[in-house]
Parts: sequence; structure tokens; C-alpha cells
Amino acid sequence: QVRLVESGGGAAQSGGSLRLSCAMSGYTYTRFCMGWLRQAPGKEREGVAVINGDRSVQYADSVKGRFIFSQDDAKNTMYLQMNNLKPEDTAKYYCAVDTAYTRASVTFVPDFVYRGQGTQVTVSS
Repeated sequence: QVRLVESGGGAAQSGGSLRLSCAMSGYTYTRFCMGWLRQAPGKEREGVAVINGDRSVQYADSVKGRFIFSQDDAKNTMYLQMNNLKPEDTAKYYCAVDTAYTRASVTFVPDFVYRGQGTQVTVSS
């Protein structure tokens, strides 16, 4: 059973930065899709970024150029570095994986099978 635990959320001012971490366990194969999604109150879940099995990365247009998705296989951890934060980035952020896919669109991340409990990010203007 894949287990994901996020950390690193919190409050930031507009233009600030935060880094989210996601510790992963319960799997032995790492060449599947991993991603981040978010959900703001009253809004649908939105895929933020995805890393495919070939390590290519795709970002949602809303975060492109500001967020950086990376992973450390040795630590079984993935990261989301969020720079130049905006109030519209306020949401609960989740990491997610789907062991059935080695390639997926960022729009599919909200449908990934495994998801963490989420961490809140609040950006004030």
C-alpha cells in the first residue's frame, strides 16, 4: 500500500515562497507518475504538476515559471518549491501517485489513485 505524507504548508505573503515535501513509502518501483494537486474552497481539484516515469515534468499554466517539482529517489521524497506566491494559490495541496501509469497529463493528477492527507497553503496579499 502506497503511503504519502505531506509537510511544509503554512502562511506566506504575496511574492513569498514555500516548499512542500511528500514522503512516500510502501512501493518498490519509482518509474510511475507522481504529482501535486490542490483544492481551494468551493473549487474543483486542480492538477498542479506531474513527473512522468521518464522524469519529464509538466506544470499547470497557472503555476508555470513559479513552481518547481522535484524528487529525491534516495530519500523517497518529492518536493514542490513554490515561488512568487499569489493569493490565488491559497488551497490545500496534496501529493499523489498512480502506479498504473508511467505517463500522464497534469490534468489527470486529481484522479491518481493514491493521495496524501494534504497540507494547507495560505497566501495573503
